[in-house]
Amino acid sequence: MAGKEITPFFRAWCKWKKLRLPWRRQFLVGLDLQGNTYWEFRNRGARVAEDGRWRRIVQYPSGTHLGDVKVPPLWHQWLRHTRHDPPSLTEQRGDVARQARMKVLAAQANARWAAKPSLIDALPRRQAPLPAFSPRPPVAAPHQEQQQQQQPEPKEPATTGTPVDSSACETAPPPRQDTWREMQQDAKPAAAAAAAPGPDPWKKARGGPSEAWQPQAWSPGSPKKP
Repeated sequence: MAGKEITPFFRAWCKWKKLRLPWRRQFLVGLDLQGNTYWEFRNRGARVAEDGRWRRIVQYPSGTHLGDVKVPPLWHQWLRHTRHDPPSLTEQRGDVARQARMKVLAAQANARWAAKPSLIDALPRRQAPLPAFSPRPPVAAPHQEQQQQQQPEPKEPATTGTPVDSSACETAPPPRQDTWREMQQDAKPAAAAAAAPGPDPWKKARGGPSEAWQPQAWSPGSPKKP
């Protein structure tokens, strides 16, 4: 055991506590290399353990700080009923040696990996050339684009012998404007008809005799003479 040696008296005491005598309610099962003892017991007043299983508990040496208590994984399995038989001292020593051997092998593997040259450092670092700065062309406003699209491209007059009257060409409206005006004039009656209120369907439904009834003022009649 680490920090505590198993004396003959302590070994005899463990054998005595492991005896399952009829008047006992708590029995020693084993101990670990840290000096912790593990026990099985049943509830007070119960003659038979519930569900056929005894309750299991670990007891730490007196004077041990709770932060220094370490329960081995093998005893953890026994406490959680995932292991039926408690681990022996020989099995616990073998598990500690296995953990130490795995730590050494992991350190050696890390050292071998660190000794290998890095492929990233071996590659030449080439800096990609930055793209040349090119100013963006000015973006026209949407209404300017529409005006440019609506404006007809000027056509050169045919080189014939007859002279062309320039004043007539300037005063004549473009064909697109005439089409647009005709569309607006055709759309005005349809819009006016859609905006006009239609017949109220509720007025047609009011055909009952009591729809127009209104209460009248009460007028008392003359009393009858006896």
